[in-house]
Parts: sequence; C-alpha cells; structure tokens
Amino acid sequence: MADLFVPSLDHLRQAYAVTSRATQITPLLESAALARETGAARVFIKPESLQWAGSFKIRGAYWRLKQLSADEAKKGVVAYSSGNFAQGLAAAGQALGIPVTIVMPIDAPAAKRDATAGYGARVVLTDHGERAREEVAAAKAREIAETEGLALLHPFDDPEIVAGQAGAGLEALDQLAAKDASADLLFCSVGGGGLIGGVSLAFHYLSPATEIIGVEPEGFNGMGSSLAHGSIETMPIGPKSICDGLMSRRPGDAPFAAVKTAGVRGITVDDQSVRSAMRIAFERMKLVLEPSGAASLAALLGGKVDVKGKTVLVMATGGNVSLADFITHMNDGLK
Repeated sequence: MADLFVPSLDHLRQAYAVTSRATQITPLLESAALARETGAARVFIKPESLQWAGSFKIRGAYWRLKQLSADEAKKGVVAYSSGNFAQGLAAAGQALGIPVTIVMPIDAPAAKRDATAGYGARVVLTDHGERAREEVAAAKAREIAETEGLALLHPFDDPEIVAGQAGAGLEALDQLAAKDASADLLFCSVGGGGLIGGVSLAFHYLSPATEIIGVEPEGFNGMGSSLAHGSIETMPIGPKSICDGLMSRRPGDAPFAAVKTAGVRGITVDDQSVRSAMRIAFERMKLVLEPSGAASLAALLGGKVDVKGKTVLVMATGGNVSLADFITHMNDGLK
C-alpha cells in the first residue's frame, strides 16, 4: 500500500482531472418531496448508482491503476471485494488494458460476481465459514499477489483510492454552486471509508461549514466508534446486514486519517430503515438503489439528525442489485 498521507486539495483535483476522462458526471437531483417530509429547506441526492459499473468505485479504482508502474500494469493487479470495488476495478482495468483478479466472498451477491466477470476480470471465490469474510478474502488476495507477482491493491485503505473517490465530492460541490446552494449537512455511507474519506476532504477544503455524517449499518459501525474514541477500533463479528458493501469491521488507516481531518461524525441505520429508503428512492425519485447505496438516505429519513431548515446533500452510492433481490427488499420493507 502507498505511504499513508492525507491528500491535499491539489492532489484531489489532479486525480479528478484524470478520472473524469473515464467516468461520467452523475446528476445532482433535488427532491421537494423529501424536503417537505423531513423539514429540510432543500434536499439534494447525488446518485452515484448511475456511474459506470453502478457505483462511485470506478473513480478511485481508475486513479489507483494510473499510479502503477509499466511493469506492474503489464503483470496485472489483485484485490478483494464483496462487489462494488470489484466491478469498478474490473471496469477500470478493462478500459486501461490491465489484467484484474478479484477475490470475492462466496456469499457476495451473484449479480456483482457476474458483472465483475463480465468486465473481463478473473474472479476467485473464498469460503469464510465463521470467520470474518473480508479477512479470509484479503488473505487469499495476498497469497495470489505473492505467488503470481501481481500488484496487491486495497479496496479502500490507500490514500490514492481516497483521492480518486473525492471526485464525487468535487463534482457535487460544482453542481451545488450551479444551483446557488451550499450544503449544511452531508450524509455519506461508510464501509471501509474510501468514499467518505475523499468526499469529506473535498468539503473540508472547499465547504468547511458543511457538517458531514458517516452512515454505517448497525453492528458495523467501525468508523463511528473509531471517531468517537479517537483511534481505530475493530467491531466484533456479529449478525449480517443487508448492506453487504458496508460490512467492514474496521475503517482503513488512510480513510480514518482523512475523516479525522474533516471532522466527520458517525450514526447507524438498521436494515428495515434501509429497505424503506430503497422504496422511497424508487417511488419518489425513480432511483434503483442497492441496500448499501440507500443507507445514507435511510439516515436522512430516520430522524437521528436534525435537518429542519437546512440544505442537505445525500450521497446515494450504488445501484448494483438484482431484480429478484430488489423485489425481495421491497416486499420485506412492507412488513
């Protein structure tokens, strides 16, 4: 992994200048209905679910691949991921002609496995049993890197990944300015912390008055707990969450350094509130979000944060969900 540092604003802008050639600008949608429902002055949703490969992950993946040496790029890379980084890295590798191997837990959603392979990546599955699935997959990725001479990439614990993901924040800031708006509050979901690390830095540098809320599933609030206690903590292995992309037990060192700099605080959401948010996104905004992608919207709707009279930005981070799973979540949300 690259040496630990907190990327500067110039570094974030340099990364965005490169990644914007390979990504699309996702829209900034305003919802008067959500503003009325929550009491906010204005509510904006940035659906990174509409990004190439279905999530923000291609931003950081593409920038990280551009940092490889010519020899590393020729041999290829290996990483572990439950799905969205897998797809983002595979898509970026396909665009750059770099071979990609992805180690995925055997219980990762089939739609994400198939999509990753569809971008030309080699997919290796791991069976973790009672162990933490990310630890088993990470160990297998290290083994492959050593035996095959591939560059080992981390899905979130890398300052360059943080810098690449910041493009979503820089883009949102430009879009808010074009609408004569600035965000009082920003909700962003947290797995290992790559996205919130980058987005929080962008706002820290350019909109320091914005309060940033990191949103995690119950039982997987490693970032929130770490921020509350001032050092990185690892959560115990517990029940699963429907937010499969947010089931990291601890934040990465690089994202943690970024969010500490930006003054982020954390809250949690339960599965039922996430299902409800998925339904509202679909019915009110015509957005198809996976559970992990709807967690930040669930936090806005959950009432744990006072948003009355404030301008709110919600990062809707991913939409990689099969039709069957989406329907199941919709039906479960009615129970």
